[in-house]
Amino acid sequence: MRKTGELGADCIEIFMNAPSELEKPFIKKLCAIQKQYGMRVKSFHTYASFTESYYYFSSYTRRYTESIESFKRYFDGMHALGAELLVMHGAKIPGSIPDEQVFERFGELYRIGKAEGISLCQENVVHYRSESPDFLGRMREALGGDFKMVLDIKQARRTGVDPYAFVERFADSIVHVHISDFTKEKDCVVPFCEGAQFDFKTFFDTMKQKGYKGDYIIELYENSYQDAQQIRHAKDLLKKWL
Repeated sequence: MRKTGELGADCIEIFMNAPSELEKPFIKKLCAIQKQYGMRVKSFHTYASFTESYYYFSSYTRRYTESIESFKRYFDGMHALGAELLVMHGAKIPGSIPDEQVFERFGELYRIGKAEGISLCQENVVHYRSESPDFLGRMREALGGDFKMVLDIKQARRTGVDPYAFVERFADSIVHVHISDFTKEKDCVVPFCEGAQFDFKTFFDTMKQKGYKGDYIIELYENSYQDAQQIRHAKDLLKKWL
């Protein structure tokens, strides 16, 4: 987080990686960094993203019920940092419960978060049920206005789905957008360099036409960008295109 502040980021998402990072001492450190650099924290990403199917969307009901308390642990840290959105990967493919039960549980978790002023969001992720626009369409039908989506461009292209397919169907439900990292050999799109395989400027223009007023997050992973200059270049281009 400190590095993003040094790079001049004004809005960030925090990807939690361990339960201890939700404890007060760690959150206090994050708050100090946030204050030092004047950053706005828009969202948290759950540290349990790879195990959400196991805890929240499996056929073992007791495990789900008892996991609700761990879900609530995000709230204090989010309130302290001013984060509004909690991002979840959701149920994997194939999973052990039907889609309807996934929707029911997600809706319950959403309402728990809503009572605390937090919106739970479903991200489209490859190898998860949310990779499918049709699944998300049925999820929106089941949840109504409680359906909030985070669009991840990289994940859409990894799945083989045109990101515009999500935009056309869910423009009024997309509250947050993730932009790909810089790892060319791992991802099928390199966003802010010569020869990029995806026209980000046109995408941003389309989102604006659809009425999107949310944020765009450049995802930073270990070893994804070669140096800080590449990140600054990406950030400057993003601001120019927006």
